[in-house]
Amino acid sequence: MNDDEKPPILADKHYEENSVFAPEALLREAQRQKSGTLEPVPDICLLDPDGDIVRHLKSEGRARPHGGWMCYHTELYTFSQDGLIFGIIACVVGSSFAVLVAEELFACGCKLLISVTSSGQITPVQSPPYFILIERALRDEGTSYHYQPPAQYSHAPQVLINSLDGAFDDLGIDVLTGATWTTDAPFRETEHAISVMRQRGLLAVEMETAALYAFAAARNKSVICFAHVTNQMGQIDVDFEKGEADGSTDALKVITAAARRIKPILSD
Repeated sequence: MNDDEKPPILADKHYEENSVFAPEALLREAQRQKSGTLEPVPDICLLDPDGDIVRHLKSEGRARPHGGWMCYHTELYTFSQDGLIFGIIACVVGSSFAVLVAEELFACGCKLLISVTSSGQITPVQSPPYFILIERALRDEGTSYHYQPPAQYSHAPQVLINSLDGAFDDLGIDVLTGATWTTDAPFRETEHAISVMRQRGLLAVEMETAALYAFAAARNKSVICFAHVTNQMGQIDVDFEKGEADGSTDALKVITAAARRIKPILSD
């Protein structure tokens, strides 16, 4: 099949070429238009697609606006947790938005990006809520195909996965390890599609990981993603219950444990 016959998302991709439009250019112009000063972000930054963690931190008075974040689309907050300083951005939902923000964060000095996204259960391994450390994600979205050649899965950086062995054992929180399905269309998760994904051994469905891991591989960046399995896609009453503080208490414990394990290898 030549490029004229391929769907546009697979045609005319030249993965070895640099992009004409760079995140640094967007940040430069945002700084000019906002008359602000672009400042480095913390080494460790978080994506909080549901916004629950940011709302929790703000309610406790722990989230501080980062005055030097020049993104057009988001607000960056900083907070400390058990001696670590984090940056965090709320409501970055979906593959394209997540990668846009990831590009900008790494352009501003981020060294490790952690995403914790609410997810729907595919394989009923236990009752929600619980977490999954995502090793690989099925690429049923669009953004990853702009960063990596076509393949079934995007994979987490193996060195990060290895570093997290045993990291969550003493938390008293269920953190499984496995694969997920990344989709662009949550309201098109049909019965047939869910059955196929279950047969593949996928544990949950979410909207960002395949793209973030493709970005990480293409840019040689440190990204790790967790699925917070909170629901059965609305198929039961009283679904989408996350736990204490809308799941933020446990999520922060998982994030901090992961950051402590990974931080020492970031400078290697």
